[in-house]
Amino acid sequence: MTTEEINEKDCGCEGLRLTEAIHRLVQVTPEQRKTTSNGCNSPLPSVDSLRKIVSLIKDIVFPGYFDKRPAVDELRAYYIGTNVEQVVSLLKTQIACGLVYGTDRPEDEVRRQAEEMTIEFIESLPEIKRLLYTDVEAMVHNDPAVKSSGEVIFCYPLVDVMVHYRVAHCLLTMGVPVIPRIITELAHSRTGIDIHPGAQISDHFCIDHGTGIVIGETCIIGSHVMLYQGVTLGAKSFTYGADGVPLNVPRHPIIEDHVTIYSNTSVLGRITIGHHSVLGGNVWQTRDVPPNSLVLQSRAVSSIFTDGAGI
Repeated sequence: MTTEEINEKDCGCEGLRLTEAIHRLVQVTPEQRKTTSNGCNSPLPSVDSLRKIVSLIKDIVFPGYFDKRPAVDELRAYYIGTNVEQVVSLLKTQIACGLVYGTDRPEDEVRRQAEEMTIEFIESLPEIKRLLYTDVEAMVHNDPAVKSSGEVIFCYPLVDVMVHYRVAHCLLTMGVPVIPRIITELAHSRTGIDIHPGAQISDHFCIDHGTGIVIGETCIIGSHVMLYQGVTLGAKSFTYGADGVPLNVPRHPIIEDHVTIYSNTSVLGRITIGHHSVLGGNVWQTRDVPPNSLVLQSRAVSSIFTDGAGI
C-alpha cells in the first residue's frame, strides 16, 4: 500500500469518527433540554451585547473618562445622546431575549414590553448616575490614599462593580429576567466582588480593595456603609419547600446607616447590624448588633512552650 493510500485511509477513518462525534453533539439530551429556552429555538441574551451596554452607560455617567472623545460642554449633549441611542437599540433586543427565555410568549407582545422597559430604564439613568457619584464621594472621604475623584473613577473597582450592580438592580426591579444576573457576574469576574442584583444598596456605598466581597440577594444596606475586602453578607441557612428546593425568602443581613465592616468578616442570616456600628476583622457574626456597637474578635491567647508541648 502506497503512502497516498495510507493517508487516504487514515483521513477516511478520522472523517467518520468526527462525523459520529458531531452527530452525537447535535443531539439535545434531556439534561440539556432543561437548560434551554423553548427547545433551543428562542434567541438567548448576548453577553457581548450586555458588556457593550454597560460600557456605554459608563461613558454616559462618566463622560470623558472611558471613551476617547473630549468631554467638552459643547459636545457633551451630542455624545451622550448618541450613546443613549446605542443603549436603547441594544437593550431592547436583550430585554426581549430575556423576556422569552424559558417561556412561550407572542413576539409582538414581547417586543412592545421590551420597548417600554427600555424607555423606563433610560428614564432611571439620572438616578443611577446620582447614586454612582455618591459612591465616588464616599470613597474619596474614606480612603486617605485617594488624591481626587477622578482617581476613584479611573482606578477603583468600586466604580466598575457599582455601575454593573446599579444597572442590574434597576433592570431586576423592572421585572427583567436573567439579564441582571449576567450583568453582575460580568463585574464579579472582573473585580472579584460578588453582588447579587437583588440586594438593596442605598447611597454613599463604599468598598475599599474589595476582592472577595460577597453580598447576597436579600441584603438591605443603608447609607454611608463601608466594606473591606473579604466581607461576606450571606445566609446562615436555607428554608426548603415540600419539593426539597430552597425557598427564596429573606435570609441575608440588614446593614443600617454608617456601618463599617472590616476585612474577612462574615455576617450571616437575617440579622440587623445597627447604625453607626463597627465590626472588626475576622468576625463571625450571626446575631443582631445594637446601634453604636463595636464588635471585635476575642483576644488571642499567648503562651510559651517548647518541643511541641501544649499543641
